[in-house]
Amino acid sequence: MQYLTFLTETDVQFGLANYLQTLRKKSKLSRDAMAEKSTVPASTIKKFETTGKISLRQFLLLWQSLEDLNKINNLTKIINNSPPKTIDEVLNDELT
Repeated sequence: MQYLTFLTETDVQFGLANYLQTLRKKSKLSRDAMAEKSTVPASTIKKFETTGKISLRQFLLLWQSLEDLNKINNLTKIINNSPPKTIDEVLNDELT
């Protein structure tokens, strides 16, 4: 099922870049320090922060340096869309 949205992939790319840039700055890390910590070249970090473009592997290396990778990994979990089978499932909110 496809959802109607006014967001583009570019909007999301820039949102992710801005999010990680904000975390980097809050951590008081220069691009060079971030490059050393993440193994992603400083030039790639600059390109990502200004264009939103980066490889998935490098994005994950940056994310891992600033955030918990479980946040990204949880996006891959399958959502249970089946209706509750028992009242206990409803009461225990086991649908999410």
